[in-house]
Amino acid sequence: MSNGYLLALDQGTTSSRSIVFDLAGRALAQAQQEFEQRYPQPGWVEHEPEVIWGTQLATLREAVRKARIDPAGIRAVGITNQRETTLLWDRRSGQPVAPAIVWQDRRTADLCDALRAEGHEPLFRERTGLLLDPYFSGTKLRWLLDQDPALRRRAEAGELAFGTVDSWLIYRLTGGRAHVTDVSNASRTLMFDIRRLAWDAELLALLDVPAAVLPEVRPSAGHFGTLAPAILGPEIPIAGVAGDQQAALFGQACFAPGMAKNTYGTGAFVVMHTGERPVTGDGVLATVAWQLGDAPAEYALEGSIFVAGAAVQWLRDGLGLIPDASRVEALARSVPDNGDVYFVPALTGLGAPFWDPYARGLIVGLTRGTRDAHIARAALEAMAYRTRDAIDAMTSATGIPLAELRVDGGACVNDWLMQFQADMLGVAVRRPQHTETTARGAAALAALGAGVMDRARIAENWVEDRVFEPGMASAERERLHARWCQAVELCRGWART
Repeated sequence: MSNGYLLALDQGTTSSRSIVFDLAGRALAQAQQEFEQRYPQPGWVEHEPEVIWGTQLATLREAVRKARIDPAGIRAVGITNQRETTLLWDRRSGQPVAPAIVWQDRRTADLCDALRAEGHEPLFRERTGLLLDPYFSGTKLRWLLDQDPALRRRAEAGELAFGTVDSWLIYRLTGGRAHVTDVSNASRTLMFDIRRLAWDAELLALLDVPAAVLPEVRPSAGHFGTLAPAILGPEIPIAGVAGDQQAALFGQACFAPGMAKNTYGTGAFVVMHTGERPVTGDGVLATVAWQLGDAPAEYALEGSIFVAGAAVQWLRDGLGLIPDASRVEALARSVPDNGDVYFVPALTGLGAPFWDPYARGLIVGLTRGTRDAHIARAALEAMAYRTRDAIDAMTSATGIPLAELRVDGGACVNDWLMQFQADMLGVAVRRPQHTETTARGAAALAALGAGVMDRARIAENWVEDRVFEPGMASAERERLHARWCQAVELCRGWART
């Protein structure tokens, strides 16, 4: 149990990262590279597939080099990834045939509207646990095939391969030997029946997607292939795969129904474990949390918030309001309250629980007395308000009150935000010592898949750094949230006209 290492690949929306862990859960070394986001039209977001691959491969090798370990000692590789981002490549050459359409992309809003108008949303909701929204991969894939009749013909002939980022990385890591995904990533495509754990022929027909392009679906902990010798030398097994939010839930050791975590990254993602059956809720999504080998799948409810840390990045890069994202906490602390300023960061529409792709960002309540600090504070407050919106929908669906919220992601180091989050929820917010829980979850799944760790050991490795207890009076909490709700209503449907 004490001998060997785990390699976690964490491919995110703005960067690729790799971390080497030992079997006690200690991070020995990591490497990270940012890469360019492309915005060719309003509402469109793209990545270059080869850049995703190139940065991930470079960080993989750099992390192993920095850890000063023999690659032969790596027991397993785990992969976690930005979900829903849609890639299409030539099955023989491995070359992409189109840009990657990122999960944030809104270009298929009209297609979702058309499917909804035809009365298909209840079927998608029942089979997949999802709503008809541009967020998910199925309509993105349909759009790619519709743009070029030659691509559609090649897809129908089985010459092309579709995948989310995990499939793309596995294909390249294995030298093209494996075209696979796991149940958690498959459950985010609008094409997968989350109860039968299989691609759904009826949904594929409605989306006009040929089954020949789809990857094989496997459990989240198990065998996905081995690294090609050109990667590190040894043919190391890829033994754990999960979408980033499911991996974070696993890394936070949220193994019992009702346990929940929030990841504050580019977006924010609230996920609550619901047990061995999917639970549907108003405005929140049922999804597969993971499947461990031959065991039954476990499920979760998810509230997807498209813009969280990205709002702070926009204050820095778009407005020049702050020189560095780390300055936002001090700026927010410099004012005693928000000055009745609310920032609804619907920069790419609104996700859970509103699901409005036509919503757009709004800053309201500006007066001559408004300072940059009020806007910075409003950006942080928005993360907490949006988290509460999602959790309110989850607790209503499950009937289980939230006892605590475990947190991770880049913004969870912001003590002011974590305290405000506890105040807004009225429950304790718990931050672990090791906040890279997404990569930690991928490593843990790989350890399970390779048979070198069990779930009890993973839970023991979760260690608390700090707990934030609520201190705000309930009347003030409800007043602030009600005012937030007013602001949200003002931004709804803006881009529809």
